[in-house]
Amino acid sequence: MTRPGRPAGPTTDTEAVVLTAALELLLAEGAAALTAQRLHQVTGVSRSTVYRHWPTPAAVLAALIDVAPLPPGEASGDLARDLHAAVDQLCDRLRDRPVGAFLQALIVAAATDPAAAQLRHRYVGDLLAPFHAVLRAAGVAATDRDDAVAAIVSPLLLDALLLDRPAARTRAHRIVDSTARRLTP
Repeated sequence: MTRPGRPAGPTTDTEAVVLTAALELLLAEGAAALTAQRLHQVTGVSRSTVYRHWPTPAAVLAALIDVAPLPPGEASGDLARDLHAAVDQLCDRLRDRPVGAFLQALIVAAATDPAAAQLRHRYVGDLLAPFHAVLRAAGVAATDRDDAVAAIVSPLLLDALLLDRPAARTRAHRIVDSTARRLTP
């Protein structure tokens, strides 16, 4: 026997409509625009439905992170080759407007909302995960792994987020070569 009432989550169509609109709003107006009222205005989905499933802007940001996972790359077993592939993947993601702008919006939102700060950490962790996976698979110690990821990725994030220029892929590849030489026995 089925119980009457509301379903546990939004329908796939409703979720797609709301989250697509949320990404567009985020890119155009920032995280502050991710209110139930504003999402209702642009989608026609009832405010109560939006509010029930995404009660805060941080909940909308979390849902956007959930629907944009990065598929794992195919590891070759060669440290340098796999790190180069991770650099190319990150550079491509940072070049795409939604990823860079989404990260910038998370940074702005995190200044006033602790929940957004946690989401920023989660999102950056997702961006760094392929580098950690490659280095972990190569048996690199955790401290060396953190240092290597920071050395490779920091200049890319600096370019894309603070200097508003394309990520310096060539420089990152030089850093990968240097890092791989240092970490390979």
